[in-house]
Amino acid sequence: MRAIEISAPGGPDVLRLVERHRPRPGPGEVLIRVTAAGVNRPDIFQRQGRYPPPPGVTDIPGLEVSGRVVEIGPAAEPLPAGGAAREGGATRYLPGIERDGVHPEATWTPALGDHVCALVSGGGYAEYCVAPALQCLPVPDGLTDIEAASLPETYFTVWSNVFDRARLQPGESILVQGGASGIGVAAIQFATAFGCRVFATAGTAEKCAVCERLGAERAIDYRREDFTAVVRERTAGRGVDVILDMVGGDYLPRETAALAEDGRLVLINAMGGAKATLDLLEVMIKRLTITGSTLRARPVAVKAAIARALHDHIWPLLETGAIRPVVDRVFPLEQAAQAHAVMERGEHVGKIVLQVA
Repeated sequence: MRAIEISAPGGPDVLRLVERHRPRPGPGEVLIRVTAAGVNRPDIFQRQGRYPPPPGVTDIPGLEVSGRVVEIGPAAEPLPAGGAAREGGATRYLPGIERDGVHPEATWTPALGDHVCALVSGGGYAEYCVAPALQCLPVPDGLTDIEAASLPETYFTVWSNVFDRARLQPGESILVQGGASGIGVAAIQFATAFGCRVFATAGTAEKCAVCERLGAERAIDYRREDFTAVVRERTAGRGVDVILDMVGGDYLPRETAALAEDGRLVLINAMGGAKATLDLLEVMIKRLTITGSTLRARPVAVKAAIARALHDHIWPLLETGAIRPVVDRVFPLEQAAQAHAVMERGEHVGKIVLQVA
């Protein structure tokens, strides 16, 4: 198969098209003939040598794909007990399992020939990719493979952090840092769909306009405005209930000032630095929660529970058009280096996708 490998840590030019052996699915896995693969910030970090794949995972980058299931590994066939099952590539469910305190009951799992998108720990930049069956989801009705490939990494991340960790509730408010990013456009739409007040930051007037078209009540140009002051003004001094942050660094003290009492700050990256100074008295007085997570190395059972939540709560909204993918550009697989260069320059709004087949 054709695949993109990282020849050495470095800039986009270290990505090269090579021939690799086609992988085989193991127990609980499926093999996907890849149509498209999403490009994400962790791919950049892996290429730079800052984010190695977990042990046992392929060195081929790529964390999300869409395509057809062409092979099912041992013991991957879903069991009919515990939920509905229909033949011919339709909805199937697994009985509940319990691992790591997670109960992903009625999780959709694919059959041979199914049209799927999947979250993977690596290997997406290739013509074939192995994925855990429980991390696959059906391509939503009405979406192209390009659009479907843009969903898993950002959607799993947003659901896990905004709704599981930060516990955002209808009627609450959220500030999304980097609102024009792949994560940002998903978070804005999710929160809006669930009846929340949404604020977002972005780096240009054009990107701010996109955030507001997607549902943000107010988009803040962080190059010209103080997001803390804007948020406090728009909330009559109260602040927001949740902040989704991918910057870190000196943003943290400004974010705790922008949070309401009992507010929750959830960190998913530290592009602005991994060290920060906090006013702990403010944290205590306002009863703030500061949390964060990474997704790639978490157990399959945890990701399966997220997949189930997305299937139940977000997939219906995709199929009605209430939420929609935002794909900025599409590159052929052999132009992965150009795709990385665009992402690093910050020129895009939403997702960048590689067309593989």
